[in-house]
Amino acid sequence: MNQIEITNESATARAYRALERAIVTLELAPGTVTTEGHLIERLGYGRTPVREAIQRLAWEGLVEIRPRAGLAIAPLHAGDWLRVLDARTGVEIVLARSAARFTTPDAGERFQDSAQAMHRAVLAADVIAFLEADKALDDAMALAADNPFAARLAAPLQTHSRRFWFRYQRETGLAESAAHHVELIRKILDRDEAGAAAEAERLMVLLRGHAQAAISR
Repeated sequence: MNQIEITNESATARAYRALERAIVTLELAPGTVTTEGHLIERLGYGRTPVREAIQRLAWEGLVEIRPRAGLAIAPLHAGDWLRVLDARTGVEIVLARSAARFTTPDAGERFQDSAQAMHRAVLAADVIAFLEADKALDDAMALAADNPFAARLAAPLQTHSRRFWFRYQRETGLAESAAHHVELIRKILDRDEAGAAAEAERLMVLLRGHAQAAISR
């Protein structure tokens, strides 16, 4: 996402992105309890955008709102990664196929930007930059697929999956994961619907392997 897009985001969207990133990267540790006031102070935004961001995160299952007791960050259990992927696989295939069919020049530029960002992240061994590129790819996919119902279903599952990947796979999985994502982007830009769907499925198989390894540790 470029600087103009970030500037044009609402305060609620910026608060959401900041909190989502903190949860995914475990800065807000799984199972810990915080408060709305602490998050307002942490982010530097007003009460309304932070509260709205918290409501969205609660709907996505990343935060539990406990009246008069604070906000609990969702726990992280390795076995749940497979459940996330079970729910995610079908919708990712739908999005990939639709993106290849309907992609636009604007979405294509976003795909190319995310591929380049992933390449740079691998060269720099920068996990946070990789996660940001992965998020940008998800946003490009949602734009290109022209299916808001599938995109809204996929978004929280993608966030949960990034969180699991960061916890269990980031040390060894960067280059391999990037290669699969870049191949998916290539199929979409080639408007190869069947190829894009197959690459999306291969990526989910890769993630399932990571999830199964995490369970066995």
